[in-house]
Amino acid sequence: HVQLVESGGGSVQAGGTLTLSCATPGLTPSGYCMGWIRQVPGKEREGVAALYTTAGGPTYADSVKGRFSISRDNAKSTMYLQMNDLKPEDTALYYCAAGGWSLQVYTYPYWGRGTQVTVS
Repeated sequence: HVQLVESGGGSVQAGGTLTLSCATPGLTPSGYCMGWIRQVPGKEREGVAALYTTAGGPTYADSVKGRFSISRDNAKSTMYLQMNDLKPEDTALYYCAAGGWSLQVYTYPYWGRGTQVTVS
């Protein structure tokens, strides 16, 4: 059973920073493509960042390039999303997902429950 648990969301002012964490007990992040996906009520889910199993670097949505950084700590079975220079349009429910491909949201079979990020 794959379990993904997000944390670190909250409310910040524009220009602020948040770091989201995704604990993956029982799953080694290096064995899966891992991604962060966000959703605003009434809109489609959007792939924000993804990290592959092999070398080659992460992938980011154009809307967050240069501001967000995805990483993982395999020893802690945890993935992170550092979000800098946050903007009101970054407000969304952020999901951690595993087992998919790149930013293609509907390829991911495993999902967490999400953590809310609100930027004012």
